Amino acid sequence: MPEFFTDVTGPIPYLGPDSNEPLSFRWYDKDRVVAGRRMEDHLRFAVCYWHSFNWDGFDIFGAGTLDRPWLAPGLDPMEAARAKQDAAFEFFAKLGVPFYCFHDVDMAPAGDTFAQSTANLNELVERAAGLQEQTGVGLLWGTANLFSHPRFAAGAATNPNPEMFARAAAQVCNILEATHRLGGENYVLWGGREGYETLLNTDLQREADQLARFMHLVVEHKHRIGFTGAILIEPKPFEPTKHQYDYDSATVHAFLQRYDLASEIKVNIEVNHATLAGHDFHHEIAYANAAGIFGSIDANAGDDRLGWDVDRFPVSVEQMTLGMYEILRGGGFTTGGLNFDAKLRRQSIDRSDLFHAHIAGMDTMARALLAASLLLEEGELEANREARYAGWDGALGRDIMNGSLDLPSLQKWAADGAPDPAPVSGRQEALENLVARAVERAR
Repeated sequence: MPEFFTDVTGPIPYLGPDSNEPLSFRWYDKDRVVAGRRMEDHLRFAVCYWHSFNWDGFDIFGAGTLDRPWLAPGLDPMEAARAKQDAAFEFFAKLGVPFYCFHDVDMAPAGDTFAQSTANLNELVERAAGLQEQTGVGLLWGTANLFSHPRFAAGAATNPNPEMFARAAAQVCNILEATHRLGGENYVLWGGREGYETLLNTDLQREADQLARFMHLVVEHKHRIGFTGAILIEPKPFEPTKHQYDYDSATVHAFLQRYDLASEIKVNIEVNHATLAGHDFHHEIAYANAAGIFGSIDANAGDDRLGWDVDRFPVSVEQMTLGMYEILRGGGFTTGGLNFDAKLRRQSIDRSDLFHAHIAGMDTMARALLAASLLLEEGELEANREARYAGWDGALGRDIMNGSLDLPSLQKWAADGAPDPAPVSGRQEALENLVARAVERAR
């Protein structure tokens, strides 16, 4: 097997916060116990196949720039796929991550027919199983790409053509079974084009019903084949469509409740998608936890000056601390983890830049975990939250919530001389300073 990352011997070592070695972890010490669990078990890092190994740096304004020999034109598609797979697993092992994620078309090239595409996928999946056993790297989740091919221009499950729905369902059947064979811990449904460009040609009710039927088919097959992992939906508000039906966690939750899927499907939350929806990252986690649908995370970052999905590696410890705080408050990951759905800049052309980007992202999330754990351990944020709502534990609050008081009863309460309630400070600035100090003190 050829070696693609010859300047990295791996695995990347932990050398501590004072290290000046670029190819080392300063904060990610996988065996360190934090809040009762090993850091590796808290964070459950994964590398994505698509941005890291299936993208050569092209964008809508220019051709690829990155050094990716397995993507060179003219190669036999299956030979190139095997080389890409070797490079990917070499990277996973040298970086020292426990998981990876992939789309079907990332791993296996399309054939001239659906049957040939299936055969290609099966061959590469069997090969991946051997590489997983060899390296000890597992599959966090698999998914189907139902958005890149022109056949899905009008969506997959929500397509006006039932033949397109059927083709998408066949593709998902393949990759769900492949995910099961590889021991995947989740399967993700990302509706890349499940939305609309204009209502002038869109039947919203019909498309919602189609999407729900598609999800029921996936859940039914999950149980049929004995897949015990979680089915996840990844919310995103727009791009590439004008409006996508899985806008945010609350929208997905409402959809799942409407179609009797809330007990079967959870969410895979992406940081950049949360900000595109107008939310903070930790808001999406807090909502998902409150609704009982939290599953996994795509760890990346957007750019405040660009209103689109740039998928940069996370570097803001404070932003990620707030997200990790909500994850820990909710009990942590079960089947989910932190997948780096992130890509290099087009000028970061060296293969070793992949290591620098992932090391920075992993250290950012590790330090965020330490700060979040410190905040929970010291308890001041939670104490403030409990004090702010303490009145609801009194007689009036209990009687309102248990239905003992109706609207006329509350009118009488006010009319009988109840004191006019005085507002109380929310202490937002003090609490923000508390988070900032925890980031500074976390070691």
